Amino acid sequence: MDLHCQERFGLRQSYKDPVLLNDDRVLNNLLAYEERYMPNGAYFKVVQKDVKPYMRKMVATWMLEVCDEQQCEEEVFPLSMNYLDRFLSIQEIKKSRLQLLGASCMFLASKLREAKPLSAEKLVIYTDKSITLDELMSWELIVLDKLQWDISAITPHDFLDHIFARLPCQLNEERQSLVRKHASTFIALCCTDFRFVLFTPSMIAAGAVCAAMAGFQHEVQTTREEMLGHMHQITNIEQECLSSCQDLIEDALQLNVIGGQDNEMKLGAEQPTTPTDLQAVDLS
Repeated sequence: MDLHCQERFGLRQSYKDPVLLNDDRVLNNLLAYEERYMPNGAYFKVVQKDVKPYMRKMVATWMLEVCDEQQCEEEVFPLSMNYLDRFLSIQEIKKSRLQLLGASCMFLASKLREAKPLSAEKLVIYTDKSITLDELMSWELIVLDKLQWDISAITPHDFLDHIFARLPCQLNEERQSLVRKHASTFIALCCTDFRFVLFTPSMIAAGAVCAAMAGFQHEVQTTREEMLGHMHQITNIEQECLSSCQDLIEDALQLNVIGGQDNEMKLGAEQPTTPTDLQAVDLS
């Protein structure tokens, strides 16, 4: 038996295995276990007293920009937000510790999903040194303890390749890559918006793909209803729920784009030198 190595310089991820992608047992296991990693959507009412929803939005935006500037894998940010929401669901914290929690969650997620994790020193710098290295290391253990070391959470990105492998409308490789990039952007946007905390990862992934495919209806000749039907067959999620999720994603996108345009008008041509302010969603 001959073994052929397909590694190449600069490769950060393994090749997609068509056997795993086309095996329904893999997808069914993801669907069966995804709710195990769902946070309590009412934690602002029953757990947190000092932390408010708008503060989560601020720290999530900061985390997204750090991940983007450090060119992290697309799974790192949704996974770190899963840690943050699960932690806030069970442990009350002061608002002064929220950024420290966000940095700790990114630190852990990058270790799990990155070939080269984020460095602790850089994360301290990204907080404008409002936290210390010792605090970051200590809170890494605190987060692990509260999550009972169960950090292999299922995120919307885990469903994307399975969905594209089962779509009957075939796009060429370039178009599919573009649609997937748009869907990934929508998923990141959902993770910054607390309204999506109650949505399962599979529903967010399906809604994001539907929203991304909507821009290519003239090429695939598939209506919204037909696409929702395909997603129902793949995920077994009711079409009404998928439609509501898609509408909410498109609403969040519209609000984000408008907000980004307002920020650009206020800031003019000046670009931020530190990742503190998300100005728009890049769909290029």
